[in-house]
Amino acid sequence: MNVEKENNPISGYLMLAVVFILFAVSIFALIVFKNPIPTLGLLISLILTPGFFYVNPNGSRVLVLFGDYKGTVKRNGFFWVNPFYVKKKISLRARNFDSERIKVNDKVGNPILIGVILVWKVENTYKAAFEVDDYENFVRIQSDAAVRKLAGRYPYDNFEDGEAEITLRSGLDEVNHALEETLSQRLEIAGINVIEARIGYLAYASEIAGAMLRRQQATAIVAARHKIVEGAVSMVDMALEQLSEKDIIELDEERKAAMVSNLMVVLCADKDITPVVNSGTLNH
Repeated sequence: MNVEKENNPISGYLMLAVVFILFAVSIFALIVFKNPIPTLGLLISLILTPGFFYVNPNGSRVLVLFGDYKGTVKRNGFFWVNPFYVKKKISLRARNFDSERIKVNDKVGNPILIGVILVWKVENTYKAAFEVDDYENFVRIQSDAAVRKLAGRYPYDNFEDGEAEITLRSGLDEVNHALEETLSQRLEIAGINVIEARIGYLAYASEIAGAMLRRQQATAIVAARHKIVEGAVSMVDMALEQLSEKDIIELDEERKAAMVSNLMVVLCADKDITPVVNSGTLNH
């Protein structure tokens, strides 16, 4: 049975008063009557003492009696239970886990460095205490395994896989959702509730980072050049159209070609252009 049940123990303040009275009466009887029988009261008060414990807010104690699960105390306060109970402390607070950056291969085989940030808390204290050996270590190991599996499902970007709609770099919402679902399934066995899971670090591995950076820069330059040429063609077309409409100058095909060539050079050049004034015809 892996069902958590809540235990409602006796108030610790009430039992503290009982133990104190029993201890005081036993001491008084031992002194006054000088009889060894009151020592039994002292022994009982000492046996009852380990039953005291407290629970902080968002904390819990799992109670076990000789291997038998007796319930979980989630109410905060000062309590007393059977002194032979083993009281295992389990925090119910939300916790952050920032994994180490691990090197894995993405879908197309590129080595990348990836890390995950996980927000989690214990929801089922029975599973956390008895289904796994160490639930905190279980979270760490399963998080690494989930990240490795996730990285193998998506490419880092779509440079090599042009048909990929979701990538690790651009599809963060979808990737984080998939990561959260994977971790929820893996950690459910330990009674862990995954509040949030997201990629905290993502980069190419050092051995290919330089080459990939140059490739990204080249792609950005090509895209920028495409926009520049597109804008230049539009401006040249507009210039020729307005010159023709306003009848400023009549250009034959040769002069139009020369003008288009000059305008394209001026608009698409990386550096400032030095104009050359031709005082003759195009052929002189």
